[in-house]
Amino acid sequence: MTLSQIASISGKGGLFKVLAPTKSAIILESLDEKKARMVATSHHRVSLLHEISIYTTDKEGTVPLGDVLKKIYADFGDDPGVDANSDPEELKAFIKSILPSYDESRVYVSDIKKLVKWYGILLQYAPEVLREEAEEKKDEQESKE
Repeated sequence: MTLSQIASISGKGGLFKVLAPTKSAIILESLDEKKARMVATSHHRVSLLHEISIYTTDKEGTVPLGDVLKKIYADFGDDPGVDANSDPEELKAFIKSILPSYDESRVYVSDIKKLVKWYGILLQYAPEVLREEAEEKKDEQESKE
């Protein structure tokens, strides 16, 4: 599984695995123990994780979510040290340690909470995504040297 096969739906908690696209909808399965299936139509706001970025203050302006997840996995592994119920200042310090150039005026605490929740879900139900992403990053760095 890759980030392009995992989706988020606005207004619904959790993450979903993309099972199959249809002409006018997408069949999704929740990434949890329930494995509930649903059909997301055009009125659902579906975002694939590989399309999501986090705002930064550097010249690029954003960093792909996949890169941020790789960094969290590389730095913290199985325990990021915070959860969605952590103090807002702790969450801000956490994102600052991962992404020092994140845009504090455009990345809200709710966004950081969502990032931490998603990381936990991926770690539990799709850890291969994090390992795969981290290995790709490592290979990229080695090829540059």
